[in-house]
Amino acid sequence: MTPEEIKEQEEGEDILPEEQENAPSEERDEQLLPHSGYRIPAGGADAIHHLSGMYQNWFLDYASYVILERAVPHINDGLKPVQRRILHSMKRLDDGRYNKVANIIGHTMQFHPHGDASIGDALVQLGQKDLLIDCQGNWGNILTGDVAAAPRYIEARLSKFALETLFNPKTTQWKLSYDGRNQEPICLPVKFPLLLAQGVEGIAVGLSSKILPHNFNELLDASIAYLKGESFTLYPDFQTGGYIDVSRYNDGERGGAVKVRAKIGKLDNRTLVINEVPYGRTTSTLIDSILKANDKGKIKIRKIDDNTARDAEILIHLAPGVSSDKTIDALYAFSDCEISISPNCCVIENNKPYFLNVSTVLRHSTDRTLVLLRTELEIRKSELEETLFYASLERIFIEERIYKDKEFENARNMDEAAEHIELRLQPFAPQLIREVTRDDILRLMEIKMGRILKFNADKSDETIAQLKKDIALTISQLADIVNYTVAWFAMLKEKYGADYPRHTEIRSFDTIEATTVVEANEKLYINREEGFIGTALKKDEFICNCSDIDDLILFYRDGTYKVIRVSEKIFVGKNVIYVSIFKRNDSRTIYNVIYRDGRAGSNYIKRFAVTGVTRDKEYTLTRGTEGSRVLYFSANPNGEAETVKVILKPKLRQKTLSFEKDFSEILIKGRASMGNILTKSEIHKVTLKQKGISTLGGRMVWFDRDVLRLNYDGRGEELGEFQSDGLILVILKNGDFYTTGFDLSNHYEDTILLIERFDSRKIWTAALYDAEQKYPYLKRFPLEATHKKQNFLGEYPGNVLYLLTDEAYPRIEVVFGGNDSFRTPLVIDAEAFIGVKSFKAKGKRMTTCEVATVNELEPLRFLPENPAEGVEKAAEEEDGYEDSGQMNLFNNEI
Repeated sequence: MTPEEIKEQEEGEDILPEEQENAPSEERDEQLLPHSGYRIPAGGADAIHHLSGMYQNWFLDYASYVILERAVPHINDGLKPVQRRILHSMKRLDDGRYNKVANIIGHTMQFHPHGDASIGDALVQLGQKDLLIDCQGNWGNILTGDVAAAPRYIEARLSKFALETLFNPKTTQWKLSYDGRNQEPICLPVKFPLLLAQGVEGIAVGLSSKILPHNFNELLDASIAYLKGESFTLYPDFQTGGYIDVSRYNDGERGGAVKVRAKIGKLDNRTLVINEVPYGRTTSTLIDSILKANDKGKIKIRKIDDNTARDAEILIHLAPGVSSDKTIDALYAFSDCEISISPNCCVIENNKPYFLNVSTVLRHSTDRTLVLLRTELEIRKSELEETLFYASLERIFIEERIYKDKEFENARNMDEAAEHIELRLQPFAPQLIREVTRDDILRLMEIKMGRILKFNADKSDETIAQLKKDIALTISQLADIVNYTVAWFAMLKEKYGADYPRHTEIRSFDTIEATTVVEANEKLYINREEGFIGTALKKDEFICNCSDIDDLILFYRDGTYKVIRVSEKIFVGKNVIYVSIFKRNDSRTIYNVIYRDGRAGSNYIKRFAVTGVTRDKEYTLTRGTEGSRVLYFSANPNGEAETVKVILKPKLRQKTLSFEKDFSEILIKGRASMGNILTKSEIHKVTLKQKGISTLGGRMVWFDRDVLRLNYDGRGEELGEFQSDGLILVILKNGDFYTTGFDLSNHYEDTILLIERFDSRKIWTAALYDAEQKYPYLKRFPLEATHKKQNFLGEYPGNVLYLLTDEAYPRIEVVFGGNDSFRTPLVIDAEAFIGVKSFKAKGKRMTTCEVATVNELEPLRFLPENPAEGVEKAAEEEDGYEDSGQMNLFNNEI
């Protein structure tokens, strides 16, 4: 066939169905298929068929079908077609008892034109969401990834929540099923934000949908807030728990992202426990990712135990000498303990896919719920009015004894009898809410004599009165439909909300630098003679331990330096004077250098830090003059400044042959600065005279409660300035306390009562309830430095802390309650009431009366800022010149 003939066939007119039926068989082969404008050309086996038209039209049909009928949920009910058909089928089977899943699958195949496997998988996924389906049997485990038992062994029925919110045949729009034998709903009349509660994930042709699940109660609160005109914010909530960072959630719109983390705790210093896994991961996949990171040397673990049953529990046993805090960060950095999820809120509306955000979806769902509730009320109102109309009509027919009229009894046919009844009812037309139709009269004539004989006027009056009340109530609800919808959502929350608490904790995650937490799983060597460096040079000079993702910084004798990647073997050149692990943005590591400018120039001294450079690019610490040479070099991790001895080459009439120079006299400047002139004389050599101390001072440390981590960036609470041996005191709400260093990899609990710089001289005062003695006690004690958790409340598990203060002279107010509420509050000067003892001491009982609250009052005395003043004041108190305020203890009678 020529191209012109093919084009004519592709552009030919469509053949109508009646023409198609009458066409000869050989012509029908060429005629239009029902889904495409492309004609299959006639011809023998050797005919050429061009695919351009078929691909363009048929593929588009296929893509549209997958989008609309398979993968993407509808915005009205939040369901994919297979899910909708499963629920509809379960409703038709529902009799209050469990049905075999195999039976449900077979019944659903009346509506779903695909295999039983797809129906079974969709049904199991619905059941595992624990919202719409009440499951019985082994339905698998979302924590371990175990699959459900075979359909013949498990059973299901609709949950009470599903029956209450998903179905109403009076408000459902129907369509024929795929084979025309049954009717199925176009959309279920869902009166709840089901799409956001369950979440959905589907991959279609050319697009995908990924909507994260949200908390049941928060959705209802948001719907109520929207109806009241208030603002609302929604964040995901997962059945598997864990932590979530929603800073980039972007309201669930395309382009946003959330970070999800497993909940990792410490069982002890050598054992970590994972109690909650990230969304979309199972304990099996999580363990596989951890083992993979261990095999690559990113982390060091001894073994992993999976004790998951009803709740997740993965025990990670660490290798000896491995930091548990650093391993937690490494797990987040190198395994699936932290994952990023990109939501993509794509839904079907008006037979087209739309990309929306979760707020828009919720508003649409809430508006649709309001419309459905209004429709239900209108239907109920019309039904009540119809019932009232017929009850009134029946009462008139019986009380007026129309059935006894001679005209009625002597009527020759039904038409004549109906005309008589209509004539008799005309005087009562004002009492009726609508006109009487012939169908109404025929219905009256069908009343049996037994019903007429049992007719009770009083009961009829009560029924009519109740119907009028119900109609009035329905009308008032229609008039105030917004508040009625608010009450509907409030009812759902009160009835079902307790079963759906929030599982996922919302947090802000700190960014974990992989290079700071990766295990040093490699050893770095250097061959200075040949100029090679790497991890494979086992027989050469050992430099340090490193990881395969670290960067190295190298300084050369001529003053050049550069940063390179760690590799097995790489040529870096000779004359390397210093090599170490490079930490980006490290302003604490200071390099002290003395160099000669050129071959015979002046000698310069400088101090600088290298915070950020381009990898593999060569820099110079000198002025760049050819022949420059580094005479002295030292790297100081905390900004130490040593003293060096400079020995000069002797020259004629040169008085000074050596002198000392303290690097602390030199300011720290940028790496590109040339430095200060040390001497213009020629230097023989420079030697270390004395090691110095840090010129940077202590390091300021802050604690960020949002992420429960330390930082040096000024985020959160200021803990103070720490020297190298400084400690941080952590006190928990249950009375536990311990001390830590100020390393950024430290992890802290979310039950922190107090965190501050540790001071061994500080005296603490605690008011507590002793559950063993059943009385309130007061104790004063210092806390000791310990990395092991200890408790100052005592070993009895029921002890409760009233208050804890570090005031030097605290005043405690005890307010009585219960039968002793009439007593005057007791004020105690703690410093006079009890002496300082060990934190393990029981303390002194404050009272035997029932206590309501214990409060801290403003102190009357304070520690002096000047120690000399304190000594003088103490002497005055000893001589009796100062009122100690102890009389307050005895002035309050009990």
